[in-house]
Amino acid sequence: VQLQASGGGLVQSGGSLRLSCAASGPIFSIDFMGWYRQTPGKERELVATVPSGGTPKYADSVKGRFTISRDHAKNTVDLQMSSLKPEDTAVYYCGSQLATTVDYYKMMYWGKGTLVTVSS
Repeated sequence: VQLQASGGGLVQSGGSLRLSCAASGPIFSIDFMGWYRQTPGKERELVATVPSGGTPKYADSVKGRFTISRDHAKNTVDLQMSSLKPEDTAVYYCGSQLATTVDYYKMMYWGKGTLVTVSS
């Protein structure tokens, strides 16, 4: 299974960016897909996730500014980030808890991170 993320970059404070992630491979079922972020010296933190058949969940710090959306048929998840702040600067990771057709065992899969830099 691969999670391919794209869309990071440099943006000014108050600007917008959109991150996209596509999961591919022998996927049997997906519990949720989402985005996490990490800054140097800190643990990876949840930004937003969207479960299959459920409502999105957001970190308090991004509520009202970020919107997560998912295409269940295509196994993709996007994160629209608006009103970006310098403190949003981080490496963003796409993550998904899913089971494959290989062993049907659920586990977390991660994509390679994409850097988002918000300048003040």
